[in-house]
Amino acid sequence: PSKRYVEIGRVAFVNYGENYGKLIVIVDVIDQNRALVDAPDMVRSQMSFKRLSLTDIKIDISRIPKKKVLIKAMKAAGKLLDLFLLVFREIDNYVGY
Repeated sequence: PSKRYVEIGRVAFVNYGENYGKLIVIVDVIDQNRALVDAPDMVRSQMSFKRLSLTDIKIDISRIPKKKVLIKAMKAAGKLLDLFLLVFREIDNYVGY
């Protein structure tokens, strides 16, 4: 069984689309198919769960936080996020996407 539950604060990776390769944070669950997501370098928007790969990283935030609070929480979890992106870049270069 998977331990990566869809929950507020869960960091996810965008699989395809214009935000491909970005790490985002789920800030609210809209329904069973979509979530409200946010990241420091993007506008808060809705995204289908089909476009997301959940990570093991969970940030301690409240529901729909202000951008400043989200950025502060992401900086606190910075080492984990940097490590995840580093591993992804290596895999991405190896596969040759």
